[in-house]
Amino acid sequence: MVRALAIDIGTTSVRTATVDVNGTVDHVHQRRLTVRTPQPGEVELDANEIVSLVFELAQATLAEAGPCEVVGITNQRATTVLFDPLTSAPVGPALGWQDLRTVIDCLVLQGEGLRLAPNQSATKAQWLVQHSGRAASELRFATIDTWVVWALTEGAAHVTDRSNAGVTGLVDLELNWDSRVVDLLNLDVAMMPQIVDTMNDIGPATALEGSPRITALIGDQPASLFGQSCLRRGAKITFGTGAMLDMVRGVETPEAMTRLDSGCFPIVAYSRDNVTTWGLEGIVLSAGSCIEWLRDDLGLISDASECEALALSVDSSEGVSFVPALSGLGTPHWDFGARGGFFGITRGTTKAHLVRAVLEGIAQRGTDLIEAVELETGETIDEVRVDGGMTANSFFVQSLANASGRRIAVSSEREATTRGAGLMALVSAHYLSLDDVESLWSPAQVFTPQLTSDEQLTSRTQWATTIARVAKTIPELSTVAF
Repeated sequence: MVRALAIDIGTTSVRTATVDVNGTVDHVHQRRLTVRTPQPGEVELDANEIVSLVFELAQATLAEAGPCEVVGITNQRATTVLFDPLTSAPVGPALGWQDLRTVIDCLVLQGEGLRLAPNQSATKAQWLVQHSGRAASELRFATIDTWVVWALTEGAAHVTDRSNAGVTGLVDLELNWDSRVVDLLNLDVAMMPQIVDTMNDIGPATALEGSPRITALIGDQPASLFGQSCLRRGAKITFGTGAMLDMVRGVETPEAMTRLDSGCFPIVAYSRDNVTTWGLEGIVLSAGSCIEWLRDDLGLISDASECEALALSVDSSEGVSFVPALSGLGTPHWDFGARGGFFGITRGTTKAHLVRAVLEGIAQRGTDLIEAVELETGETIDEVRVDGGMTANSFFVQSLANASGRRIAVSSEREATTRGAGLMALVSAHYLSLDDVESLWSPAQVFTPQLTSDEQLTSRTQWATTIARVAKTIPELSTVAF
């Protein structure tokens, strides 16, 4: 059976697997990345470690599975690498997409009429050049897809795809490098990779056994959208460290690449034959990280799997509510000064009530995303597809259905990014069609709302009051906007 090798470089780990024409994910190998935080707000990775793990895991998958016809690569977006093209050596650390060291630079640039966010690649590249002691023209810019392709092709291809280029802050609406922005940041167009379609024959991965051809590059969230068969319409939410809703919009180019009034962003869903399909994205900054906090910092649980049983051990949260704003609020509020909070705690509150309130609070934030994209598009979303680690918790998924009043369909593949990268590579090589991928959707479970419309409305009204209580906890941060 025809198979793709999927390479999935996430925020905290590297994963490889085979994906066949039936959408089956097999021969999975995964290792955690080393993530360093030298100073508060700084997030660094080792670019050489990323490549080393890609080779190690890809070789392990291929050794088990045998040859694969094609390769699809998906990756954490906006993480930035600068390297010397003569030696292929990185210049400095890889700056993670969460890295905030360039916040002040972004604010200064606003005064010059340039709106950039610190989680985009643009000011990260500027910082790396400034600290390299080298001329920009001597170096090469890479997002993680670019860096891995460079390694797999042994320096033959310096490319990025439209979905990754679109979140760098360095492109115009036609998805070409914006020379005005590049010049303003003292970068050099010569250092920028060629921008190609997400589905495109990049060339052979000569560093791998059999030299399979790389036929797809795609950012992680669009890959998840593709992996859940949202190709022409539909929306999904991935519940990982944060939560990201992505919705397919169509081929009409947005009016701007910056944040919209709804708190959502335009993104590239995928592109093929020079035709770009656009999407819309909304972001919750703290989702699964709240569960990690309960485990690692509060010690209320020893494993995330305990949350469901604890939540179900009580009939309700007994009036306790929780706002998951450990790193501020994303869509639709974008209040970096907001902070998380428990409300309604009494002497009778137990850890079960607290855990239940955390799960319900994350579900309410997921509903905020749904309502934001509906406000932006004027469309009604009847069903949302979901993936990510938190979707193993049935209580949480039911809470999302109750809070949103929508059907919630759980992906049969928990890590839909991997599946999406593999399927996209197969479509690109004409082993599958888009219609084939749409027909592959078969959810593991579908949850329907258990609240009446009046109860759901009451729940949302109470949530609006609760979330307003955490706004502007740190006023000076709340005034910061990107």
